[in-house]
This record gives sequence, structure tokens and C-alpha cells, in this order.
Amino acid sequence: MSRLALLAFPSWSLHGPPHSDPTRTRLSSEIWGSSESLPLILLDKRGGEKEKYLAKNLGLDSVGFGYLQTIFGVLQLVGGPVFGRFADQFGNRAALTLSCASASAFFLLLSISTSIPILFLSRLPSVFMHGLPGAQKVITDLTAPSERAAALGRLGLCFGVGVIIGSALGGVISTKFGVFVPMYLGLVGSLINTVISIVWIPSPAKPKSEQRKTENSSVFNVREILRVMKFPGVMEIFLVKVLSGLPIGLFLVMFSIISIEFFGLEAVESGYLMSYFGVLQMVVQGLVIGKLTSHFTEQTLLKLSVFIFAGVGLGMALMKTIWHYCIIVVPLVFAFNVQGTITDSILTKAVPSSDTGTMLGICASVHPLTRTVGPTLGVILYEQYGVSSFGYLQLIVNLGLFVYLLKSKNPLRETKSH
Repeated sequence: MSRLALLAFPSWSLHGPPHSDPTRTRLSSEIWGSSESLPLILLDKRGGEKEKYLAKNLGLDSVGFGYLQTIFGVLQLVGGPVFGRFADQFGNRAALTLSCASASAFFLLLSISTSIPILFLSRLPSVFMHGLPGAQKVITDLTAPSERAAALGRLGLCFGVGVIIGSALGGVISTKFGVFVPMYLGLVGSLINTVISIVWIPSPAKPKSEQRKTENSSVFNVREILRVMKFPGVMEIFLVKVLSGLPIGLFLVMFSIISIEFFGLEAVESGYLMSYFGVLQMVVQGLVIGKLTSHFTEQTLLKLSVFIFAGVGLGMALMKTIWHYCIIVVPLVFAFNVQGTITDSILTKAVPSSDTGTMLGICASVHPLTRTVGPTLGVILYEQYGVSSFGYLQLIVNLGLFVYLLKSKNPLRETKSH
């Protein structure tokens, strides 16, 4: 990664890291995003199977493995806001270093898991493994409000690159060299990223007035974390973020089962489908979001994404084959990424700059929340009402949210890029 950074910015080799140049720092953060996601995603391609294989060898049954996954989700859920507050108090460099060091500890413990207690212990560092909100914090600190959504979209593109490359490498490496080799590579990659965070990521000083506000309170102060939700319009937008994506989140949690039982896909075909998702996501985040934010306000784009989500729900309720789903995925990926990026942008603008890390940490807890409650709710919907129930729930929830957004008078200021 350090060589990649020098190739991208050759002047660094002469003048050092770009601590004083916002543009270079923003670009380095985006490149860092690709490398930061890569080690973690090395386990993602059939990652469940790798961990299940390891757990089975250690004598852990399916119920115990479910507990293992639940612990991971809960730790990520709780750790997101705490990590965000840590970034507000100690700066971007310290936060990203903590995230990468935690990932290093995670891979180290996983690679030496010779017993069930060590396997469960390997989940503990995940409480601070929040590279994406950490990189988003750098972006929000260095971009003008009118440019923030487009910049966050480009950062998502970089993480998408890491997902696609990491998924492909993870499957090939584990097949040829064994299940532990991706863990070793993940450890090495995370250690490299830790060094990069220390050397290249800036930690801009806050104004003294903001510094005094955060110095006297603990990182674990729940009241201070929840305080950001009291700013005008924040709770409303956050609930839209959570509720609009919840039904599709439940579907995606169950997709490994649905792909086999409903669509009849083999493992290889599921891999192709995931790559298809990744390419679509890269296009939307890297090319589409920036263009849209230059022509439409964020409130308009939020309403559009919710409306498209509702249409996706109708399509999911009526789909019968995998080809139907491949068509539906196009508006699904569009709405999913536009909604996520726009809500993150709106919410970070709605709070003081001294609280953007906390806000991003709370936003980062949305996906762990879905992963935690998703298996239970998803199984109930799937077994009792079938695949179409996810679509109907998506349709009803998002139609209601769309009507609400049309009628509401949100106090947040509308902006668009210039």
C-alpha cells in the first residue's frame, strides 16, 4: 500500500506525507480505504464457510457458531458510537490506527485459534474495527459541505474495490493454500495499514472551543453519545436511514439460504452474483452519486432513493427467477448506496464538526443492528410467509416513509454540489 501511495502521489517521496494538503490527504484516505477493506474481505468470500470449518474442527456446533456470529454483531453495534466519539476526542490518526491495530489483533487471535475460548476471544477486538467510519471522518473534516456526498461516494468506491479484489483472492487462496493463509495475509495487511495510518493520516487540531467540550467527558459517556441525536432533524433522518433499509437488510441476511433454496444457485454462481453486485456498487458510488449531487439537493435524492426502494420491494414480491432478481438488483444497488451516502452526508452536516465522528459511528451501527436482529426476524418471515414477504415489507415501509418525507418540514438545510 505504501508503494501504491507513492505511485499515486510521487512528491510524497520527496516532501513527506500530505499533512497540510487537504486534497492529497483526501485522496490518500480514499486509497487507504481500498487497502483497509482488503484484509477483512479476504475472509468474506465464502467467509462463513471458512469460519464454520474452523469452528467445526474445534468442536463447536451450529448453535455455538450462531452465538459466535451474534457476539461479533453486538460488539460492532456497541463499538460504532464509541469509536466515533474516540475519533472526535483524539483525532483521525489515532482512530484509524486503533481500527487497524484492532484488525491486526483480530487476525492474530483468529490465526492461533486452537480452542473454542480463543476463537470467541478473537471477536473482542472487533469492537473497534471501524475503518469505514474512520475514513469517512477524514473526508468530512476535509471537504466543504456541498462536496461531501460526492466525496463519501468516492470513498465507498474505494472500499468496493477492496471488496471485489478481497473476495476473489480469499476464495482462491483458501482453496489452494488452506483456511489459515487468508488470516495470515489479513494480519500482515492490517499491520501495514496501521503504519500507513500513523504516517499518512493527519490529525487536524480542533478549535480550542470545541476541544474544551470533549476533553472533560469520557469516550464511553452514553449521554454524550446520544446527545447528537437531539439536534434538529437528526432523529428523523436517522430513523429513515434505519427503517428504509431494514427489510432489504433482512433479505440479504437470509440470502445465503434463499440463493440455494429459492433460486437454486451453486456456490460458484453465487460468487458471480456477488461480483455483479460489487461492480454495480462501484459504478453508483464512483460515477453516479457525484453527478446527482451536482444537480439535485440531498433531500430530493433521499426522497428518490426511498421511492425507488418501494419499487424494489414490489419487484421482489413478484420475482420468480434469478434473472428477475438480477434486474431488480440494479435499482436496489442504486437506492441502497444513494440512501446510505446521502443520509451520512446530511447527518454529518446537522451536527457540529466536533461531533461528526460520533454521528458517523452511530450510522455505522445500522448494519450491525441488522445483522444482529436479522437472522431471527428473517427466518420468521422466510419460513412463515416466503420470499415475497420481504418484498411486501419493503414496499409498505418505504411507501410510508416516502409519504412522510413529502409532508414533513425538515429543518435541515438543503445543499447541492456546485
